[in-house]
Amino acid sequence: MLCFVTTVLLLATAPSEIDKYWPQFRGPSGNGVATSGSPPGEWSETKNVKWKTAIPGKGASSPIVWGDLIFLTTAVPTNRDAPSEAATGGRIAPREQDFVVFAVRRKDGEVSWKTKVRTERPHEGTHRTGTWASNSIVTDGKHVYAFFGSRGLYCLDMSGEIKWEKDFGDMTIHMSWGEGSSPVLYDDKILIQWDHEGPSFLFALDKFTGEEIWKVARQEGTSWSTPLIVEHDGTRQVVTSASNKVRSYDPDNGRLIWECEGLGRNVIPAPVVVDGIVIVMSGHREPALLAIDLRKARGNITGSDAVVWSLDRDTPYTPSPLLYEETLYFLKRNSGVLFALNAKTGKKLYESQRLVGIGDVYSSLVGVDGRVYISDRDGKTLVIRHGSEFEILATNSLDDTIDATPAIVDNQIIIRGQKSLYCIDRTD
Repeated sequence: MLCFVTTVLLLATAPSEIDKYWPQFRGPSGNGVATSGSPPGEWSETKNVKWKTAIPGKGASSPIVWGDLIFLTTAVPTNRDAPSEAATGGRIAPREQDFVVFAVRRKDGEVSWKTKVRTERPHEGTHRTGTWASNSIVTDGKHVYAFFGSRGLYCLDMSGEIKWEKDFGDMTIHMSWGEGSSPVLYDDKILIQWDHEGPSFLFALDKFTGEEIWKVARQEGTSWSTPLIVEHDGTRQVVTSASNKVRSYDPDNGRLIWECEGLGRNVIPAPVVVDGIVIVMSGHREPALLAIDLRKARGNITGSDAVVWSLDRDTPYTPSPLLYEETLYFLKRNSGVLFALNAKTGKKLYESQRLVGIGDVYSSLVGVDGRVYISDRDGKTLVIRHGSEFEILATNSLDDTIDATPAIVDNQIIIRGQKSLYCIDRTD
């Protein structure tokens, strides 16, 4: 492998199969980009909606896709206990939930199967806009791995049968704002970033049995970020964003490769990578972005030339960035204010671009076929042209709240609203 080539290692499956589908949160590359396809740029409730399927309960996990199946999770109240789900102090008090994995057919929106993996009352609340099913599934095309945080990790076959499960205990989340980090696959391992107000760890499990292969302790508070696995110059790494430290580990044994200063309180966005440059960011009360050159990253790299550029303002809080070719797109906090930078140099292509009509955004940005899609919590999706100049192509609207990140496969966009799952495809 050439020195300046970085490959995102997602699954132990042929790359052509990985690239065809959307097997995990943020897509096949982990950068939010579909490698092929040309879905519609325009839609509404009456235009280019191939099908719409109601999903019971509540969940913000992003849909993933393999073959003709779309996978997602939800938490459905059982109505068997009395406590109200009224918001108190910005949080939702828990009631008993059924935790369910759904498989929906892409061709017609019919439910292929649904499996209830657990029933319990969560031990603590969640943010008033949050859910108890916010961690996204990952698949290798043979099994799906559904993570419900404190409710455990479940391996199911493609027919919905539970093959094994793993209980990690209960997390204690900052301000009881809920859980959200998603698992990632690497070779025969599944990795879990378990950061909370108690003892925090990075876990590696055998994906076939659920047995623990290794775990490393992390001096961290709560984070919601999903790890990124990369290969650079023959070295495989798993990069984790968090409050106290950004760290890279050897995924074979958990050995620390490098670390640097952390990203402040409430780290949510997932890392992205291009040509040996890993970008990590957060944007709560301590905005931060670090662009790290993996060629130079060994040991403690805080303040070193391994950090090739950085920002301390205008970074995203909830939505993960989109890294499309060499362009990094991100929003200011959760707002409709867009930035586009060269990912390798930090040079601004445009900045503080107000997205008229776009409100609060929790969903992460996605891209395909020269277009960037940005969905807000009011059900609107703005489509802009990928490139160095800002250009709006379309503004679309659905009658739902969009918090989950869309999936893009072939010529379809799969959008999860709070009430329904939509398949956007050309219907004329």
